[in-house]
Amino acid sequence: MTTAYLTHSRFIDHDFPQHPEHAGRIQAVWEQLGAQDLADQLLYIEPSQATDEQILAVHSKTHLERLTEISHQERIVRIDADTYALPVSLEIARLAAGAVTGAVDLIAAGSADNALAIVRPPGHHATKDWQMGFCLLNNIAVAARHAQAQHKYEKVLIIDYDVHHGNGTQDIFYADPSVMFISIHQSPLYPGSGAFNETGEGAGRGYTINVPIPGGHGDASYERIFADVLGPAAMKFAPDLMLISAGFDAHWVDPLASMQLSLAGYDQLARECLRMAEQLCGGSIVFVMEGGYDLKALSHGWCNIARALLGIEALSDPYGPASNSAQRADLYPIIEHARRIHKL
Repeated sequence: MTTAYLTHSRFIDHDFPQHPEHAGRIQAVWEQLGAQDLADQLLYIEPSQATDEQILAVHSKTHLERLTEISHQERIVRIDADTYALPVSLEIARLAAGAVTGAVDLIAAGSADNALAIVRPPGHHATKDWQMGFCLLNNIAVAARHAQAQHKYEKVLIIDYDVHHGNGTQDIFYADPSVMFISIHQSPLYPGSGAFNETGEGAGRGYTINVPIPGGHGDASYERIFADVLGPAAMKFAPDLMLISAGFDAHWVDPLASMQLSLAGYDQLARECLRMAEQLCGGSIVFVMEGGYDLKALSHGWCNIARALLGIEALSDPYGPASNSAQRADLYPIIEHARRIHKL
């Protein structure tokens, strides 16, 4: 089993130390992968920058021009209350998107069986026209469209289990039946989107599946949602490629949300995604780093994903389970509502 590992030393150059999305996040992941002797078992590939053509396949010209204008300034720019950019940030965002597209290229060429892209800034909040939610370019969307344009992948499944709704990914593919987007996220929470009735439009109606759940749900609830909603939807769609927006901010220690996932629960999610990929698309799957703001949970979580992709049965969990991770009674109507809407 060959697992490609795409990251770049320059990802720390996009940094605002007082911000939750700072360079220390990715440094913690790098350090833990090394400390657990996992980095040497992965096929490291240094990514190239995404091109204008790749970016403009999912983002508007205005979106790219805004970042280009910031690159010509000599100061940090607050694009909105949450999102910052430096003169160097466009280069770094191009590398992040390029890492995910590069991962797709390696799998398509048969040089790797699967891949993880340890990148920043994250991407799933970046819409067609706007940077937001710490995100500058939508890394996973750029890679999905690249996979379709340059390779044999006609149908791409994007699963997003970051605690925040991936509104940008949804926006980009909302009318597209060739990309299924499934998001499990805390609601209410930033950015306020991702309701059950957001199912796509036009030819894309039914290809966006949102499962919003209130804070407090943990391992058992996520496992049930995967079994009863996500799994059947994936089987029905039958993708050629799976891309995973993996955020560790649904962990019970994360400071920005209030879900109750443990690292063991996260490991179950990753291994279930891998099992589905092996069943549906020959194991073609890329895990992409999104959120996660407790550095220990984030770094150990990515080590667990690396082990899953390498076929290693082991778990790294310095925190243990949440105090209450039992399946809650309010989950049943949520699952039934999602199944009814999407005829699962």
